[in-house]
Amino acid sequence: MFNSQSPVPIGKSPYKGDLEGLFIVKVCGMREADNILSVEQEVSPDCMGFIFYPKSPRYVASPPDCLPQTCDRVGVFVNAELNFILDRVCDYGLHAIQLHGEESPDYIRNLRCRVPDRMVIIKALSVFNPTSAELEALTAPYVSCVDFFLFDTPSTGYGGSGKAFQWSALQNYRGPVHFLLSGGIGPDSLEALRAFRHPLCVGIDLNSRFETEPAVKDVALLRDFIRSFRSICNSNIKI
Repeated sequence: MFNSQSPVPIGKSPYKGDLEGLFIVKVCGMREADNILSVEQEVSPDCMGFIFYPKSPRYVASPPDCLPQTCDRVGVFVNAELNFILDRVCDYGLHAIQLHGEESPDYIRNLRCRVPDRMVIIKALSVFNPTSAELEALTAPYVSCVDFFLFDTPSTGYGGSGKAFQWSALQNYRGPVHFLLSGGIGPDSLEALRAFRHPLCVGIDLNSRFETEPAVKDVALLRDFIRSFRSICNSNIKI
């Protein structure tokens, strides 16, 4: 899955190019300015995610006083109007858009035509224990219009359940789109990540299990986990 090459923020990587050796650490659900600054300075993730879904407890209603300067900014949207997304791309200087609802391929193609050429589009897909046929049916319509998938655990809302799905079922996924692994990754997940192997997995997404409250990350917990995770990645052990 990951190997010893340096992390590359997704908005600065060639999203249709060779992703050999790329691994991404995305910390999602950020909102509070002091916490953003502390995570950026002490943790150094590759990306920070900002949730623009009003029903989320991590909803970002207005730009915080501090936005990250050294990592990519990912906007997370759920069935949003295109103009709503475009406004936030401009207001927050987004590098990537993550779509977490029932957005159709046609919707995404329309969005693609209205954002900068280098904008990365990630489609989140909920899975639990899918078969090869189910994964093919779920992903095939989006292959031509997104840059990454993000596989997450089904929930009554849209993400943020803190629960893991059956990662082993992703061995049934044949691509060709690379993906990020999400869904319940927490401080106790290092050994499971070490054991998980997939040539198309290029990153992990961290959120609720590293929080002291919604939208507030435990900086020390994140720092120690990501340091250990990157040590595994840099050890020539493919995790």
